[in-house]
Amino acid sequence: MLTAIGLFLLGLVLLALGGDSIVKGAAGLAQRLGLTPFTTGLVLVAFATSLPELAVNLVAIYHGQGELALGNAVGSNVANIGLTLGAAALAAPLLVRWRALRPLQLVLVLGTIAVLALGADGTLSRVEGCLLLLAFVAVFFFALARSRQEAADVREEISEFGQTSTMLGQNLVRFILGTALVWIGSKLIVGGAGMKLFGMDLSDSGAAVIGQGLGLSPVLTGLLPVAIGTALPEVAAAVAAARRGHGNMVMGHVIGASVFNILVVVGGMAAFGALALPMTVMAPGHFALPLGYELLAALAFALMLYPVLSGEMRVSRGEGAMLLVAYGVWIAFELLLAGKSG
Repeated sequence: MLTAIGLFLLGLVLLALGGDSIVKGAAGLAQRLGLTPFTTGLVLVAFATSLPELAVNLVAIYHGQGELALGNAVGSNVANIGLTLGAAALAAPLLVRWRALRPLQLVLVLGTIAVLALGADGTLSRVEGCLLLLAFVAVFFFALARSRQEAADVREEISEFGQTSTMLGQNLVRFILGTALVWIGSKLIVGGAGMKLFGMDLSDSGAAVIGQGLGLSPVLTGLLPVAIGTALPEVAAAVAAARRGHGNMVMGHVIGASVFNILVVVGGMAAFGALALPMTVMAPGHFALPLGYELLAALAFALMLYPVLSGEMRVSRGEGAMLLVAYGVWIAFELLLAGKSG
């Protein structure tokens, strides 16, 4: 168990370092190919913070651990709002001037409801997965067009986020090295039966073993230790950004990553093969919901953003503390349910 935890933590470090390297390399290559810093910045806001979760999920799916990947995708959305946004706002109040985030919050809510509705039969089909992917493409181009109409200071902040060196050799090294680190880190995090890395057997390592040791189902393993672990680097980055007064970037990352997770990660899993959703019985003899309490929690946290984005677009320290408390209560609730089912 201690070995599994140690390799899991090492995987998180490699994942964070590799993800940052890939993001910088990809941004530099994109601008060298003619993409503007503004467009690059917007792409990074939408994709960058979801890269670790995406890499872990791809490895998990490839090795037959789809439920862990599903739990990670949903758990990451709860962590994005409850943990990342909560910690950032607690560190420094967030002022958000990026008006395009308002409709994106609605997309997040509708996307979560769509997964609940489409998965009511216990499965997301390939067609339904493709529909979620197409929805993300439409949402991204809407956000790109809408964000170009933002105030000059908001556009400048987005452009600054996307600026980096455009040296070809440097960015190729960044991208290749980052990809290798992310691949190794993801394998160390997932672990489990049949997993090998450079000839080393990882069957007794990774999240799968840790989850079993804690009495967690594969979904809860992805939902709690994996989602929290992969979120920690983003929490640190969000706190630092909040202290620098970059509330737009913090909120943009939170909403962008969450929309990406529900539409691209979950949708992509379904598009490449019908995705079975574990059903939770909400009332004995009455009805069940796909990933019931977990998806409902993701929906509840997404709805918590509505008062912020429909009002003065400011997240106070008190509101940040409330988000953290809500996240802690949710974790306690999930662990309680796991204990009862065990």
